[in-house]
Amino acid sequence: VRLVESGGGLVQAVGSLRLSCVVSGDPFEDWTIGWFRQVPGKEREVVSCISNVDGRTYDADSARDRFTISNDYAKNAVYLQMNDMKLEDADVYYCAAAAVWRKRCPKSYFGFWGQGTQVTVSS
Repeated sequence: VRLVESGGGLVQAVGSLRLSCVVSGDPFEDWTIGWFRQVPGKEREVVSCISNVDGRTYDADSARDRFTISNDYAKNAVYLQMNDMKLEDADVYYCAAAAVWRKRCPKSYFGFWGQGTQVTVSS
């Protein structure tokens, strides 16, 4: 399976940005898709994830109430709508695919990764 992210860029604090992840190569509905983020020198951490099998979602504390993950089966895409952005949201964001759903979407279950998209937040 191949994942391609887009939508990163520069946004002002309290602004909004939407990231997209297009999935190809295997049936879209078979996968759990997660959004992760990472700054250099730190662990890559989960932001949100969604099961394309049954639509269940998980949001990390950092994303809850501000970010929304969604999918579009017609476009084989998963989106991350980010609102009320903060300076600490500036990271490289990656989407990834896992063959199974696990509570809190641990990174170790995600075997396929996109190349990442940079998000910068200005004050």
